[in-house]
Amino acid sequence: MTTGAAGEAAPAVPAWRGGYGRLWTAAVLSRFGDALRGAALPLLAVRLTDDPVLVSLVTAAGFLPWLLFGLLGGAVADRVDQRRAMWSVDVLRGVLMGAFAVAVALGLATIALLIALAFALATLQTLFDNAATALLPSVVPGSALSSANARLMTGQQIAGSFVAAPLVPAALALGAAVPYATDAATYLAAAALIASLRVTAPERAPRSRGQTLRRDIAEGVRALWRDRVLRSLCLANALSSVGMGALIATLVLHVTGWLDAGEAGYAAVLTAYGVGSVVGGLVAGWVTRRIGQARALFHGLVLQIGCLVVLGTVRGLPAALAALGVFGLLGMIWNVTEVTMLQQRSPAGMLGRVSAAGRTLSTGSAPLGAVLGGAAAGVWGLNAPALLTAGLFALGVLALIPALRAPDSGETPPAAV
Repeated sequence: MTTGAAGEAAPAVPAWRGGYGRLWTAAVLSRFGDALRGAALPLLAVRLTDDPVLVSLVTAAGFLPWLLFGLLGGAVADRVDQRRAMWSVDVLRGVLMGAFAVAVALGLATIALLIALAFALATLQTLFDNAATALLPSVVPGSALSSANARLMTGQQIAGSFVAAPLVPAALALGAAVPYATDAATYLAAAALIASLRVTAPERAPRSRGQTLRRDIAEGVRALWRDRVLRSLCLANALSSVGMGALIATLVLHVTGWLDAGEAGYAAVLTAYGVGSVVGGLVAGWVTRRIGQARALFHGLVLQIGCLVVLGTVRGLPAALAALGVFGLLGMIWNVTEVTMLQQRSPAGMLGRVSAAGRTLSTGSAPLGAVLGGAAAGVWGLNAPALLTAGLFALGVLALIPALRAPDSGETPPAAV
């Protein structure tokens, strides 16, 4: 199993000097730019067209490449120099965003261009994300992976939710193209930081002559499926992603309609979720050290079910704020622990492919959840998607039980749920 940069004993906290500090800075810069672009793009879309189908296609274009190329991106990430792949992708994304910013400034942007941009960026993301997951164990020791992942995700959450989001109105006031030009600049800055890394290439098993990408992909899927812990984690994550798709797609209706809290209430619940996520990143390592990784995931999902039941049954904004704050905290613990377990348990030289197999399934599940959430809200009421999500999370809990019982997980299943 892949356990870290060199496999020797090391501190549980990554050193900021050297590679990790630069990698963290690159990730946070990119997240800042992406958050500006992500907030501005829907506003631009509705200015260009009032057709809801065309507007929704912009979002759909951001998911489709994961279904088409997600597995391929993982296979390529395991074949190439991951550091070089990441900075090359960021340079290309910077150029694309710079060109788009020029188009917006000149009034040449169209809805078709927005759809094409979303598709292109998501296609490049399939390689970047899988390469980034595979690169981190070459930058920090295995004992520091949990802390390294937590700091990365927490920094990105702060940059996106609490730094970039409040700046969107000011950026748009300076010019419609400013968010996109800023995103382009952050991509190029991140590329320079990643290119400056000096890392040892991960160990790779000898590749037979003429081995195809299709065979590489199949090996990654088999490696994921044969590991009981990773298989359980993947299935639980896919079920949870369907639920999250349902919840996210209808949350604005839940808050403004069912809770009658208006746009201010919607902003408040998003802030509560963001604050909870930051706190979750800060405590994730402590939680997993105290109760173990698999137990942290299992009990976290159980508690998230409780949050969703409160959200779907208690008709009051304070309850929703508390529920989504705790929900965000537990969700960040899940994200940190899931990625860390994937990095620790994947066979040497296969992390990109194993990561891609799980990520493709979970990302591809979100649009299905959005459709189910919309249907549930229309048939049973605006609070129904939260309860539907609770049911899907309950199935995720059942899917995690084999991970608790795996002989090498170091866990024993709880007596009762």
